[in-house]
Amino acid sequence: MATRGDHMHKGVVAIVGRPNVGKSTLFNRLCGSRKAIVEDYPGVTRDRIYGETEWNGVPFTIIDTGGIVLNDENLFVKETRMQAEIAVEEADVIIFVVDGREGVTALDRDIAQILRVKGKQVVIAANKLENITGTELWDFYSLGFEEVIRVSAEHGTGTGDLLDEVVKLLPETSTPDYTEAIKVAVVGRPNVGKSSLVNNLLGEQRVIVSDIPGTTRDAVDVPFIYNEQEYVLIDTAGLRKKGRIWESVERYSVIRSLRAIDEADVVVHLLDLLEGVTEQDTRIAGYAHEQGKAIIFAGNKWDLIPKETGTFEKTIAEIESKLAFANYAPVTLISAITGQRISELLELIVELDRQAELEVPTSRINETIRDAIRMQEPPSDKGERLRIYYAVQTGTKPPRFTLFVNNPKLMHFSYARYIENRLREAFGFLGSRIILNYKSRSESDVYQRRGKE
Repeated sequence: MATRGDHMHKGVVAIVGRPNVGKSTLFNRLCGSRKAIVEDYPGVTRDRIYGETEWNGVPFTIIDTGGIVLNDENLFVKETRMQAEIAVEEADVIIFVVDGREGVTALDRDIAQILRVKGKQVVIAANKLENITGTELWDFYSLGFEEVIRVSAEHGTGTGDLLDEVVKLLPETSTPDYTEAIKVAVVGRPNVGKSSLVNNLLGEQRVIVSDIPGTTRDAVDVPFIYNEQEYVLIDTAGLRKKGRIWESVERYSVIRSLRAIDEADVVVHLLDLLEGVTEQDTRIAGYAHEQGKAIIFAGNKWDLIPKETGTFEKTIAEIESKLAFANYAPVTLISAITGQRISELLELIVELDRQAELEVPTSRINETIRDAIRMQEPPSDKGERLRIYYAVQTGTKPPRFTLFVNNPKLMHFSYARYIENRLREAFGFLGSRIILNYKSRSESDVYQRRGKE
């Protein structure tokens, strides 16, 4: 089962290049069968900007910066440069995609200049070269980078060599192991009040808020103690305002939230009550859900909301409705400026972390399952009824349970939801996603297993 400290800092790889060189095709190829962050959850955008992948056991986040097509040539160059700048700021390694058939263009040189000035680790992927051999790659070395890899994103040729180079260049990072501390990620859209909340939690202006374009790439973790409980705020450097370039292409700044979520025990997802839940909020929440993190939705700027009878309950209900795929996550309404309900937020963080680590005795799990079956009979199909023989907890953070059944195909999603609700009623798991797995076992095997225990 998961323990505190089992957190791996993931590197970030950005794919950049001019339009029509195959960036998105390469993105999909490198991500393989892995889902984009927000896929398959109701109400979550299908925009495949971010993905998760790994190579030779090294996990990393990958960004596709493609998709801008504008008629005005000058504006087009400006927007392309902006995309490259954004990728440069956040990524550890850049995959610079060029058209291997077409050769080096003026726009390729413009992008290369941006990357050279920033001193990034860059690998050039000369794409569309599945059938062409020879010395045609020499032209691309004129862009000023050491590694040029021949690939075909469409056919997969050369992508293994490309990933070998990328993994070599990813930095070896380590996160301090605050053994007794709860690692907390404060995430959300730009300008939602994350810096103000962190400053309030720390009781001083520790997080720099600046309008100067650009931000540090180095993560800054800040430990503090409240009521004898140790906390660590993950990656507070990412809470700085990013300037005009970030505001105009706001969706890319979500990458900071992803890194912080990966390393956190509890995610405080800050929402702007004046603007409501947005598409980007759904993207961030979808990632935290997918990663199995304990989540709190904190609606900020409650002090600015006009109050009437029932406003509090109505506001919470609206948030719960728009983020229904994470309906296990508690919602609280705060003011990062005035400090309203900040102490309650800290208490909630402690409680969510405790419940995410909860290990339930097997006997109590099976007693709960048996009671659930008595109250509502399992579903059947074509004369065969689902039978749940036995259940055991197989993980924490998030809580995982394995149910041994006669036929896993008979487990209807509505009955799975019913079982999950019964487990929540019995044991809590507030703020954590519950994962149910099913294994087919003959009745005799299960009873023999139970007899041995």
